[in-house]
Amino acid sequence: MQHASALLLCILVAANATAADVTKLADEFVAAVKESYPESATFSGLALDRHDGLMDNSQAGRVRWEAFEDRIAKEVAAIDSAPLRGKPEWVIHGFLREAVESARATRVCRTDLWSVNQMSGWQTWMMQLASIQPVSAEKARNEALARWRKVPRFIDNEIANLRIGLTEGYSTPKRNVELVIQQLDQLLALPVEKWPLYDPATRDDSAAFKRAWAELLTSRLTPAIKGYRDFLKNEYVGKARTAIAIKANPNGEACYQASFRNYTTIDRPAKETFDLGSQRVQRNLTAALEIGRTKLNAPDLPALLERLDQDPANHFKDREEMLEFARAAVARARGEMPKWFEHIPKAAITVEPYPAMLEQTASDSYWPAAEDGSRAAMYRITLYRYARTTRSNAEITAFHEAFPGHHLQISIAQERPNAHPITRLVGNSGFAEGWARYSEALAEEMGMYTSEYARANRRLWPARGMVIDPGLHLFGWSREKAIEFARESGRFEGDALEQLVDRIAMWPGQLTAYDTGALEFFALRCEAEKALGSRFDIREFHTVLLENGTITLPMLREHVHAWLRKKGVPDSQLSSRPSSCT
Repeated sequence: MQHASALLLCILVAANATAADVTKLADEFVAAVKESYPESATFSGLALDRHDGLMDNSQAGRVRWEAFEDRIAKEVAAIDSAPLRGKPEWVIHGFLREAVESARATRVCRTDLWSVNQMSGWQTWMMQLASIQPVSAEKARNEALARWRKVPRFIDNEIANLRIGLTEGYSTPKRNVELVIQQLDQLLALPVEKWPLYDPATRDDSAAFKRAWAELLTSRLTPAIKGYRDFLKNEYVGKARTAIAIKANPNGEACYQASFRNYTTIDRPAKETFDLGSQRVQRNLTAALEIGRTKLNAPDLPALLERLDQDPANHFKDREEMLEFARAAVARARGEMPKWFEHIPKAAITVEPYPAMLEQTASDSYWPAAEDGSRAAMYRITLYRYARTTRSNAEITAFHEAFPGHHLQISIAQERPNAHPITRLVGNSGFAEGWARYSEALAEEMGMYTSEYARANRRLWPARGMVIDPGLHLFGWSREKAIEFARESGRFEGDALEQLVDRIAMWPGQLTAYDTGALEFFALRCEAEKALGSRFDIREFHTVLLENGTITLPMLREHVHAWLRKKGVPDSQLSSRPSSCT
């Protein structure tokens, strides 16, 4: 008996030592990100002592960071996470492992050498950064000026990296380069006081700061941005690749698989993803057509798409109506949350339009609230196509971005007591976008949709991303074929179809993550409902799904299975294969 007690004590001591090692490594990683990538920490909502830093995007900076990642990866791999199961450190270890392993795997893409990107290039995220740059105090004003004085050097490094990329065979597709040039031309045509980058001055009462900020934009940033624009026009665009597919770049197929793994957190061959997506598209289409026949007097897909597109009741008369419709949908969904969730986040969310120079190339997006409560979360909505955007799509998107989608999930993750900062800093699209897609279906279950159009529309797009994304990048799809396939979803039209293909070109694999993740959420719910029968409680189940934050999909499956085992479900009723229960 004494020997057993001693053994148990040794096991507990070892587990505690392992937990301490994990926390120490995670602390080191977060501190390094704050130092080396301070803008990422700001975007993640982390509380920071200073807001004056900007990443070193030079090749030397990349080499230093990769050496740090390699060391952390080696130390993480040496830790056995099994003793941590059920402890907070199991979650921390999973986040840390995913951060370094995914980053190391995607190095093959060398995205630093083809960073011209209309969706997430420096010119877009710097505008977002400007909108949340702290000001309104002397220390904050000085830090803002210090940070933005570093931008010209950053832009010079971008040009140097792109030149290296061209010599080594890496480039952005020509059309995407042209889109960035258009963005920069629109910006440079405005007085600096109208730039999105001027935003900090609009939020501060100091006349001296306003003058200093305008002078900074005029004398330092304007020449640097013009220089980058001229480089793209005169040197880069003529050498950029014409092919959309990532396999046109060196190691393109390996890049695609690594990027897919990075976004989804699961290992699955591209062909398997393509085939699974094709099967789900047909299943969804059958369900949508049934609604069309029985509820909308639309006997086939062309008739259904025409009804969705042509009925004035499914459209907006102006931007303001679309904006208010989205805000009302978010508020309505917020009121229903207690019926479906045990925990409701405290963080508020606002619905705000994109600035004019970004709205033609931007997608609706979610920005989390600040950790210290200094700013609310934001659903950024694109109003540019208000005349062509359907109410049904706008409603689906509102539930995807806010309640019960991104805002609910991410805010619950952020507000967990004593959650390690790494869980704010690191995430993945498989979980986050998978949950948001699951939320679109959940919103229907909740009775949130106000038309049969929305119910039909909701089924037409899901899983098409699993097909169109690898189709374009690996399986020889033309731009025209991709556009026609997306058009059949009723989710996109006109230049929105072009924008979708331009987006896929820049984020290989990302569009697969929505339904790769959603199918896992649906499968786990299916398993739980079958295993628990009358004991299944949707509120409890949602707590289990969300209580650890944006973990990897394999971790999610492991966690749900552990919960089911505690409820007496035998292993024979649990599947280790993702998306196995329908």
